[in-house]
Amino acid sequence: MNKYERQSRFPAARQALPQDIAGDIAEEISRLPSEVIELSEAPPLAPPTALGHDEVRTIVISLMLTMFLAALDQTIVATALPTIGRQFQDVTNLSWVITAYLLASTAVAPVFGTLSDIYGRRAMIITSLSLFVAGSVLCAIAPSMTMLILARGLQGLGGGGIMPVVQTVISDVVSPRERGRYQAYFSSVWMAGGILGPVVGGVFAEHLHWSMIFWINLPLAAAALALLLPKMSKIPVFHRKREVDWLGGVLLMASAVVFMLVLTWGGTRFPWLSPTITAMLGASIALAGSFVWHARRADEPFLPLSLLGGSVVPFAMGAGGCALGAMVGLTVHLPLYYEVVYHLTASEAGLALIPLAAISTCGAAIAGRTMAKVRHYKRVAIVGTSVAAAGAVVMAVTTLPLWGLLVVMSVFALGLGTTFPVSVVSLQNSVARAQVGTVTGAMNFFRALMASFTVAAFAAILLMTLGPDVSLAGEHHAAGAGVVSSIPVAAMITAFRYVFGATAVLLTTAAICMITMEERPLAGPAAAPVQMAE
Repeated sequence: MNKYERQSRFPAARQALPQDIAGDIAEEISRLPSEVIELSEAPPLAPPTALGHDEVRTIVISLMLTMFLAALDQTIVATALPTIGRQFQDVTNLSWVITAYLLASTAVAPVFGTLSDIYGRRAMIITSLSLFVAGSVLCAIAPSMTMLILARGLQGLGGGGIMPVVQTVISDVVSPRERGRYQAYFSSVWMAGGILGPVVGGVFAEHLHWSMIFWINLPLAAAALALLLPKMSKIPVFHRKREVDWLGGVLLMASAVVFMLVLTWGGTRFPWLSPTITAMLGASIALAGSFVWHARRADEPFLPLSLLGGSVVPFAMGAGGCALGAMVGLTVHLPLYYEVVYHLTASEAGLALIPLAAISTCGAAIAGRTMAKVRHYKRVAIVGTSVAAAGAVVMAVTTLPLWGLLVVMSVFALGLGTTFPVSVVSLQNSVARAQVGTVTGAMNFFRALMASFTVAAFAAILLMTLGPDVSLAGEHHAAGAGVVSSIPVAAMITAFRYVFGATAVLLTTAAICMITMEERPLAGPAAAPVQMAE
């Protein structure tokens, strides 16, 4: 494409400006890389609609309620599983009630993100919530374990779409500079759902009926839609209608599902080096390779590979993925450490996890407010991830009393939390408005895979150091307290030194990604004008 071809794509701009200014702009356009010029082929985007403070507040509250649904259903089922297993007289397949949801929600995250860039946010938020509600109803009335597992998969399809679409809608109504503090609000919602889920699920299963953990989604979803839909018409439109690359989407989802099954079954149902796991891993790699081959040749690929390159996106995704992986991996495995080393009960071990979840939200809030006020916004995440890495090193090399561990864990979580708003906003700020949904879906997809990989990696570390006969994570509760009490304290301390060491490596990687990531200016006012409800 030569200089004059590029200039000819902007005739309206040249006619609307004085000749000297138009000439300067045309000259600058001629210097742009060809891949940037290609974005001009998209139809003109609608200009941002001025939203009042109350309207933005209503949209944010409805989106927080929507995200709370997805967060709640990732944990609310766990404490009700024994009751469900007794009713259906099927304990063997009980883990699939959780696995089906996780597989489906992970696989469809990039799908909903891309479709929101094609068909719009309103259509995708309605679709995801409708699938979620339909799956919830089918779960509540499921007559067998098989039907419950299938319904949980359907529910996961909706739940997996909620997260990227909600984050994309926020990017449409809030400027990049303001967006960090809103990301912190959503982090607090995710934390609240993770903490309340097991409590609410246990209360419903014990005092009411386990189906209530699914029925409760109906009024919450109805309230979210009632608040959100009347305001959706005022949200700026940035999507671009184009043909959907369904083949690319199917290849990407299939590769993700097989890889997630490898992480779920490896070391538990099948040995890591068994022919089954090896074949599945090979199939996942082959499907991923097919997706890459297809994406390079498609005119409108489902997930443009060029979108994942550059000086921002891969580093933002890497930092966020490492931080979330460390957080989820510790959340899953720390209860075992608390019970063996500090002799806490299962409920007390759960309470001891609160600093990790709650303080990370404080870190996200600090980073979000900092982004709204300073120019060099990524420094807060660089400092935060470095502090978190140092905290992980302290936990790896020393054996602390419980109060000391909780203090170090709080500092660790505070630093870790700064990564999330900085990585999300930087990533969304680096792409064209018509591609925000696609890149947000890809980010959530990568984060979910990274979290699953870290959980499996930490489990492999513990199995190698403690021995293959030890039940890990949630499985040791089902195996009975005798299995936990039989593990020597010294052996558990040694095993977790490696886990904390691996955590330090993850956070160091996140810090390096933040340092390497280009810091592009954020559009928007110096301080957000919208205040949340008193």
